[in-house]
Amino acid sequence: MKKLASALIVAALVTAFFAFDLDQQLTIEGLKASLGMIAEWRSHSPFVVGMVFFATYVLVAALSLPGAAVMTLAAGALFGLGWGIVLTSFASSIGALLAFLVARYLLRDLVQARFGERLKTVNEGIAREGAFYLFTLRLVPVFPFFLINLLMGLAPMRALTFYTVSQVGMLAGTVVFVNAGTQLAQLDSLSGILSPGLLLSFTLLGIFPWLSKRAIGVWQRRRVYARWPRPARFDRNLVVIGAGAAGLVTAYIAAAVKAKVTLIEAGKMGGDCLNYGCVPSKALIKSAKLAHQIRHANRYGLEATEPCFSFRQVMARVHEVIRAIAPHDSVERYTALGVEVLQGYSRIKDPWTVEIKFSDGTSRCLTTRSIVVAAGAQPFVPPLPGIEEVGYVTSDTLWDEFAKLDAPPARLVVLGGGPIGSELAQALARLGSHVTQIEMAPRLLIREDEAVSVLARAALEADGVIVLTDHKALRCECEGEEKFIVIEYAGQIRRIAFDTLVCAVGRVPRLTGYGLEELGIPTQRTVVTNEYLETLYPNIFAAGDVAGPYQFTHIAAYQAWYAAINALFGDFKKFKVDYRVVPWTTFIDPEVARVGLNEQEAKEKGIACEVTRYGFNDLDRAITDSAAHGFVKVLTVPGKDRILGVTIVGEHAGDLLTEFVFAMRWELGLNKILSTIHTYPTLAEANKYVAGEWKRAHAPQRILAWLDRFHTWRRR
Repeated sequence: MKKLASALIVAALVTAFFAFDLDQQLTIEGLKASLGMIAEWRSHSPFVVGMVFFATYVLVAALSLPGAAVMTLAAGALFGLGWGIVLTSFASSIGALLAFLVARYLLRDLVQARFGERLKTVNEGIAREGAFYLFTLRLVPVFPFFLINLLMGLAPMRALTFYTVSQVGMLAGTVVFVNAGTQLAQLDSLSGILSPGLLLSFTLLGIFPWLSKRAIGVWQRRRVYARWPRPARFDRNLVVIGAGAAGLVTAYIAAAVKAKVTLIEAGKMGGDCLNYGCVPSKALIKSAKLAHQIRHANRYGLEATEPCFSFRQVMARVHEVIRAIAPHDSVERYTALGVEVLQGYSRIKDPWTVEIKFSDGTSRCLTTRSIVVAAGAQPFVPPLPGIEEVGYVTSDTLWDEFAKLDAPPARLVVLGGGPIGSELAQALARLGSHVTQIEMAPRLLIREDEAVSVLARAALEADGVIVLTDHKALRCECEGEEKFIVIEYAGQIRRIAFDTLVCAVGRVPRLTGYGLEELGIPTQRTVVTNEYLETLYPNIFAAGDVAGPYQFTHIAAYQAWYAAINALFGDFKKFKVDYRVVPWTTFIDPEVARVGLNEQEAKEKGIACEVTRYGFNDLDRAITDSAAHGFVKVLTVPGKDRILGVTIVGEHAGDLLTEFVFAMRWELGLNKILSTIHTYPTLAEANKYVAGEWKRAHAPQRILAWLDRFHTWRRR
């Protein structure tokens, strides 16, 4: 009600302004006609006239009324250059501040609630460099100042910053107009002031801050590079360190645009995903799922039986899958694409030089215009006392270690309740291990909604995994041939015997060993980069797990495009990485897939949303496949079909998510998904049905009531 009353007052003042033809007074002709009378008043009461003029100017600016430019001329004609500048400079700035505050009070909450997600990038830019943008706009009178006042009121800028920058930025234009006002008799229109030459001068003045910023950037670059001698010429356009997903895609793009690129890898081509992560784990999960289906064949009308298999053959298949995919990432393929591939250890000697040491003891140095660091990540091993004595495997080493076994470890402890730990725990339990999973957090998959964690835990426990959440690992111990892990829960200490310990508590970027320290490139949890993936040195970039903020193969490949393009063409045009739509999947059974917000994050961030849910127990194809478990949950803007986030739990959830990823990326709402034909019977129909649930909840009840009456009338 307060906002409504304020809006009505503003509307009444604006209406009165035009109703009483005051707009006609604030023209060149009107000013000239009344100038003599106002000058006479001023001669009798200069202070009163000055204050009335000041207050009127503030009101005109605050209400965004036309005529501020004419009043600035009047200040020069009535008060002269000095006092005219003082009065109009402060009056215009105070009026602009009031307009800013009125827009903020009446409109900002409404605009941000309605368009906040779309304005996120704009808000971030204003919060970061809003003062600079405002100063530039204030210098150029081509941009309507009243519009700037209103738009800045909707943005996250401090009022004090707005006022200070406006006071300084509008001064040049104020001086020009007040000075013109001292010659009012010679003016017939505002075009006499804003001549093309003057507008060009103001435009150049507005460009000056941008040129200054560019000059400061050049100076900062020179300062960063000051202690390093720049090569007279370069051997390469680009050197890429690391041949995982980020490095391979970066090198591929560089070669595709005919740059001379060298790719350096000390280990296996394909990096973690091919050799230790995505590929072998999914191969193992597939074998484990088949064993599970045989064990529960009665669900499909067949005779259930205990699967008979060789664990050694299962692991041999895992390695065969790796070998089958390896040619996609091989030296031969990338060489044929035009990439020079060198297998050795690299070290960045200076911002333009990379040294490669080969296994035969020789070395070689390459100069390059740009460098992309794509060194990946490695498993984190917690510093538990005794862990080295009992021995352990990680998601990197278990593939070779388990390939030597004739049977899966009888007693297996998995340390970690995230995606990697949960996938391995379930798969190995299905293949016959007695698995105990230990997680320090209160639930599995802590980044997902609580309902997802509950479902994931139930799925793992149904396969025989003993899930211990809220348990803290204290140490490892040996007693003869027996190995134990000591854990704590609610103050109680217990020991669990095991044959094999799997450390799956996360991965940490590889930050040392290739020269970042010597160059002084900052590292925290990752290599510190800006929105263009540039490090401290603008020609050295980082991409993939080593750069964060996500450790996914698809994000590494996504970042690689930005790293490659910015490294090769950044002097002309640079692109900021956009993380607004990031999908991921945890490949337990049932799969857990997500993109955007979930309920947990929405509550933590205070983001209003509606939740629509559809269960697979109602989906025909899920019922025919005996996979009628899980759900699709969509978060939308209240009252709108715009998607904020999606969580899917169920068979092939990762595949089903893609439709929502596409919709969010191109800002397509649930109505568009509902109107798309989905093949029957498929699991993908769940996406259409959840859109239908949303539509049903937003059905226009008043219109439907009238339609009911209409059809009743037509039956008579």
